[in-house]
Amino acid sequence: MTGKRIRRLGSVVAVLAMAGAGAAVPAMTAGATTTGAPTPISDAQMHPSYTTIGGGATVLPTTRTVAHWWGSTTNPTNGVTYGYNMVGANPNTCSGAACDVTVRADITPINVVVDGQTFSGSDVVAPTLASPVFALNNYGSTAHATDSTGGKGPGGTLSQGDQGVPLQLEDATMRAQFNKTGAASPYHLRLQPTVLPAITIDVPPNQGTLLASPRGIVFADVNITWWSSQIQNLEQSANPTHLPIYLTNGVMNYEGHNPLNCCVIGFHGTRATGNGGGSTNANGNAKVQTFAWASWVQPGTFNPGSTWALQDIQALSHEISEWADDPFVNNAVQPWLTPTAPQYGCSGYLETGDPVVGIGFTMGTNTYDQNQYADGSYHPEDEVFLPWYMRQNPNTTSEPTQSVSSYGGRYTLMGDLNPFQGFRQPATGC
Repeated sequence: MTGKRIRRLGSVVAVLAMAGAGAAVPAMTAGATTTGAPTPISDAQMHPSYTTIGGGATVLPTTRTVAHWWGSTTNPTNGVTYGYNMVGANPNTCSGAACDVTVRADITPINVVVDGQTFSGSDVVAPTLASPVFALNNYGSTAHATDSTGGKGPGGTLSQGDQGVPLQLEDATMRAQFNKTGAASPYHLRLQPTVLPAITIDVPPNQGTLLASPRGIVFADVNITWWSSQIQNLEQSANPTHLPIYLTNGVMNYEGHNPLNCCVIGFHGTRATGNGGGSTNANGNAKVQTFAWASWVQPGTFNPGSTWALQDIQALSHEISEWADDPFVNNAVQPWLTPTAPQYGCSGYLETGDPVVGIGFTMGTNTYDQNQYADGSYHPEDEVFLPWYMRQNPNTTSEPTQSVSSYGGRYTLMGDLNPFQGFRQPATGC
């Protein structure tokens, strides 16, 4: 097993580059009481990103982890066969009721106190439960999607394959990824939410501060090293067959001991025997605990002109999708690079949300966010499919048992609604 790994992220530039700081506006606090004077931060300094914690957990012959399957694909550009673990049932071999998997999601709201202000994770539990992450929606179409500038554009057809089939977001994503769409398809990956008691974390003055975006949205900015240790302490008492979700509101992380080196909005990870968790005498049935942290993002935190979709549940949708496609944080792929997410550099990870940070669409009705930047919808992130990483062109993944392709030959959930050419063809190398 490897030790803890935190993947450092760079700046967002190129297609989704942030605009400069705007005029001063009255401060609005994301889920917090408003006292004190936060430090202003410009859009150019706000680098939305995600990371992984832990990783390298070898999948054990155990029943003490989330339901998962193993597959492999040969990449035609380098001849390497890549193996991977994913949550749910094997879409190539399952049949009937065995294709329908439910994982319990244990949601722990965290109320975070920084500089005397409380950012209430409890406040966003109800809107999160009502969001596409857990509620059922029709993924046949969407009203709006990210345009070529990163702003809000018109929507259209999302997935006619599941037109009229009520689904949770990750269920719709996995079904489209493996072309298991349609009312007759038995394939599902469902999340069953359970809300656990809220906890409060007081952030020491030397580990967190308050920042304000150019639109006056105040948020908590916490040292990622300190924050990740708090989350790892919590997940040690979690059930390994469940997905623990640690939910915050308006809380982000900074890296490199510099509060202006912001903003990580979520991470997912794993802990296994030999990696600081589990039993040392497990008799071949050791625990492998997966987990995720994500923060609710108030509209207007990030520039709506260049990262319009980066609000409300986008961070949570990102982390859940990556958990499902890489639950043990050890799925390697041929390194990829994309101008829409240069903060990840030359990445060799199968992290389905990283290439499409800030790209998304509207789904469902969001009545919680009411400021002038809100549009009354939730904003799931687009997600990249396995064939993109495996350089499959045409879009077909060669599995040990059969060939499968994603719905409509697309490389992301949004398909042609994703306006960037790099996602209408396989990944490019670096």
